[in-house]
Amino acid sequence: MISDRVKSGSERTPHRSLFKAMGYTDEELRRPLIGVVNAHNEVIPGHIHLDTIAEAVKRGILAAGGTPIEVPAIGVCDGIAMGHVGMRYSLPSRELIADSVETMAMAHGFDGMVLIPNCDKIVPGMLMAAARVNIPSIFVSGGPMLSGKVGPVTDVTEVSLSNTFEAVGAYKAGKIDDEELKDFENSSCPTCGSCAGMYTANSMNCLTEALGMGLPGNGTIPAVYAARIRLAKEAGFAIMDILKKDIKPRDIMTEEAFMNALTIDMALGCSTNSMLHLPAIAYEAGVIIDLEIANEISAKTPNLCKLAPAGPHHIEELNAAGGIQAVMKEIAKKGLLNLDLMTVTGKTIRENIEKFSNKNPNVIRPVENPYSETGGIAVLKGNLAPLGCVVKRSAVAPEMLKHSGPARVYNSEEEAIEAIFGGKINKGDIVIIRYEGPKGGPGMREMLSPTSALAGMGLDKDVALITDGRFSGASRGASIGHVSPEAAEGGNIGLVEEGDIINIDINAGTIELDVSEDTLSERRKTWRPKKPSITTGYLARYAKLVTSANTGAVLKND
Repeated sequence: MISDRVKSGSERTPHRSLFKAMGYTDEELRRPLIGVVNAHNEVIPGHIHLDTIAEAVKRGILAAGGTPIEVPAIGVCDGIAMGHVGMRYSLPSRELIADSVETMAMAHGFDGMVLIPNCDKIVPGMLMAAARVNIPSIFVSGGPMLSGKVGPVTDVTEVSLSNTFEAVGAYKAGKIDDEELKDFENSSCPTCGSCAGMYTANSMNCLTEALGMGLPGNGTIPAVYAARIRLAKEAGFAIMDILKKDIKPRDIMTEEAFMNALTIDMALGCSTNSMLHLPAIAYEAGVIIDLEIANEISAKTPNLCKLAPAGPHHIEELNAAGGIQAVMKEIAKKGLLNLDLMTVTGKTIRENIEKFSNKNPNVIRPVENPYSETGGIAVLKGNLAPLGCVVKRSAVAPEMLKHSGPARVYNSEEEAIEAIFGGKINKGDIVIIRYEGPKGGPGMREMLSPTSALAGMGLDKDVALITDGRFSGASRGASIGHVSPEAAEGGNIGLVEEGDIINIDINAGTIELDVSEDTLSERRKTWRPKKPSITTGYLARYAKLVTSANTGAVLKND
């Protein structure tokens, strides 16, 4: 590591000279050099305040005897990227983030890292890099925003970003007026931080804690609380402790740790995007996660939380109820977690959860009284998705857990949105959006706009949506994504025709296109993939290397 290389030796004089050009002293160079990877920018609400978090981290490192060195990381705001070409860059940015963190850490030989992400792809991208580089590392996120409030004083409703997207559908359907829509726009996102529901950003920050890579509170302490600053300082202290103990990411992110994370994923009812990110992080740590494992865990894990958009609660309430450690303590009662695994606290999970308790059984249901005996995410298989697809079961209305209906087929998100807002989708229909997968998009766009439009128009309990793209954690209803193989790779979703009957049984884990194999074989003879919409630049390179959604959409040279 560079701190070893700059301490002594005449051959390291040029290295020390370059550090001294930046004002570093001999004493600072004698200390461990800790990379503080700060994803601050001025275009993501969850990142606008990260300089404050970074300063607190650096204070902690300095107080504990290290030398902090701040470096940047990029990030995409999924909400701002939604509904246009920008969303094609969101998932691919995860790989850029992982690569850039690896580059900065390896090129400059940091002794350890404190990584400061917050929103959707930044968290998994940094976790992938930490596993890849494998030097002592700890995560401290920027924290969730508070929920908003809309409506008159006599009838206030707590809301978050998903309600704003749904408000557009309600407005298009004539259910709310201009003034009410403006109230959602002005009030749904009242503070900095990651959006207030169990969307992808908060899902991954909570799962970072469950994996053991974040301190207790990392996933739930609100961005605007002083406790978040204290947590950042504690992360600075903690990195120096695990550096001394030589605890590295792969010592923490073991196969058993990923099983723990998947279990908490099911208990919380996290975003379906976790089924992309956990396998991708595991891949970098040398661990294989497949969708079959996820279903096995879901089958025995009770769903204890219904956070927005699946239910009325927001992350600040989960935090007040005891946070992720309290959820883990509840789940541990059923013997579903390995409690003897090491974490970045330098202690085991068993030691970490000891002081926590469930302070609000309405927010964190006791294991004796879960929302359901099975987890919040389900993996479906059938001839429409031979390699699997994913649905957030906890956000599906009971009447839609089993559904049959005619396919309404669209070859892009834009075509589907036009049909939905044009009143062309009827109760009972099943909307198919294809050629939106990792390769076909390219980039595997989120389909929050169509799902929110359906919900806002009151159709989420009557219409299913199936795609080889993916969904925001803010989506609710029978939103089934990650269909693998995708249409661009010749998957059967590319052979569906208008009016074909599709049978969905979420509890049974099946999704079937009611068309014979002979008919599908005949259709395949004349099938031609849709031409990709982008053929140059980063996305073209990404499309050539990216794997299927069922393997985490990681990049492989082979």
